[in-house]
Amino acid sequence: MTEAEAMCRRALEGYERAWGPEHTSTLDTVNNLGILYADQGKMAEAEAMYRRALEGKEKAWGPEHTLTLDTVNNLGILYADQGKTAEAEALYRRALEGYEKAWGPEHTSTLVTVNNLGSLYAGQGKMAEAEA
Repeated sequence: MTEAEAMCRRALEGYERAWGPEHTSTLDTVNNLGILYADQGKMAEAEAMYRRALEGKEKAWGPEHTLTLDTVNNLGILYADQGKTAEAEALYRRALEGYEKAWGPEHTSTLVTVNNLGSLYAGQGKMAEAEA
């Protein structure tokens, strides 16, 4: 276990004891642990963390809240990295629609997801969709 992972796990355990497993601060740490696992190439662990964070955020804030959508986008990135293009596309589209609704088409968070979706299309050879 890396030092970063040990620190994230320590924070997660503390938040779970103090506030419970469904508290939004706990869920932020779960999401961050997912990012760490993805960076380490631990895809199964990353997916489990993202799914846990997503389920909790959907309950706490709803499916269209921007903090929920951040985890949707993260899960999309994970699936794209694994070659699960259909799943990644669905998640990117969900995040994009939500970000556009919340922040508009020119917001930087919206544009990050536009870029992710464009990169996914380019990787599939769908150049017209990627260019759009």
